[in-house]
Amino acid sequence: MDMRTAWSRHRAAALRRGEAGFTLVEILVVITIIGLIMAIVGPRVLNYLGESKVKATRIQIESFSSALDLYYLDMGRYPTSSDGLAALVARPGNAPEWNGPYLKGGVVPNDPWGHAYVYRSPVERAPYEIVSFGADGQEGGTGTAADISSIQASTQASALH
Repeated sequence: MDMRTAWSRHRAAALRRGEAGFTLVEILVVITIIGLIMAIVGPRVLNYLGESKVKATRIQIESFSSALDLYYLDMGRYPTSSDGLAALVARPGNAPEWNGPYLKGGVVPNDPWGHAYVYRSPVERAPYEIVSFGADGQEGGTGTAADISSIQASTQASALH
């Protein structure tokens, strides 16, 4: 093998090594494009996530309402505020008519934000009210932090029919 052949092979290998990687400018351009896409898509994804938690809360409240109706059929009354939603999974005091648990799993789940539901009975406009305080866990609020109530849900449902 002569010197020219060795040199040309060395030079070809060096060129291949240089073409195998990315330059700093190319990497920065790709990172910038990914950042722009995330800036556009990110807020929409977070908005859908917040909306899905609100929908899940409404579905859970409807499930509690169905369980409370079954409780009412057995007991002849709704649980009191002091009994709470726990009456759906554990016999309240000495109640031989109780035929529960009325919720699957034997536990009262928290709302999608991890806060306990508030149960009040009786209330002014209904025999009971189930409330989730939303994302902030405090009464009041707007957007995903707004309160979600069983009374709201029944009012909205009756307005649709």
